Amino acid sequence: MPSNLANDDKLLAEAQRVGRHKTKKETVSAALSEYVARRKQLRILKLFGTIDYDPDNDYKVERARSAGARRYLYLVTVSAAPIERLGS
Repeated sequence: MPSNLANDDKLLAEAQRVGRHKTKKETVSAALSEYVARRKQLRILKLFGTIDYDPDNDYKVERARSAGARRYLYLVTVSAAPIERLGS
């Protein structure tokens, strides 16, 4: 999508140099990606202290339970696959 932006040429040149980007387009794309990632991080940081913590939660038990479910699903899928006879 073409767009015309009034950019600060000195700032853009510095960002291009610091980021070691070859083109202005690459520089602006990287800057926008970093901006979006940073804003998402800030939103997550705002959640700290707002989510209740369950001291009885044992993540190791949950992890083992989900791993067992994955193994079970794999075994069911493999055993349900049609078996071809050798030599047919």
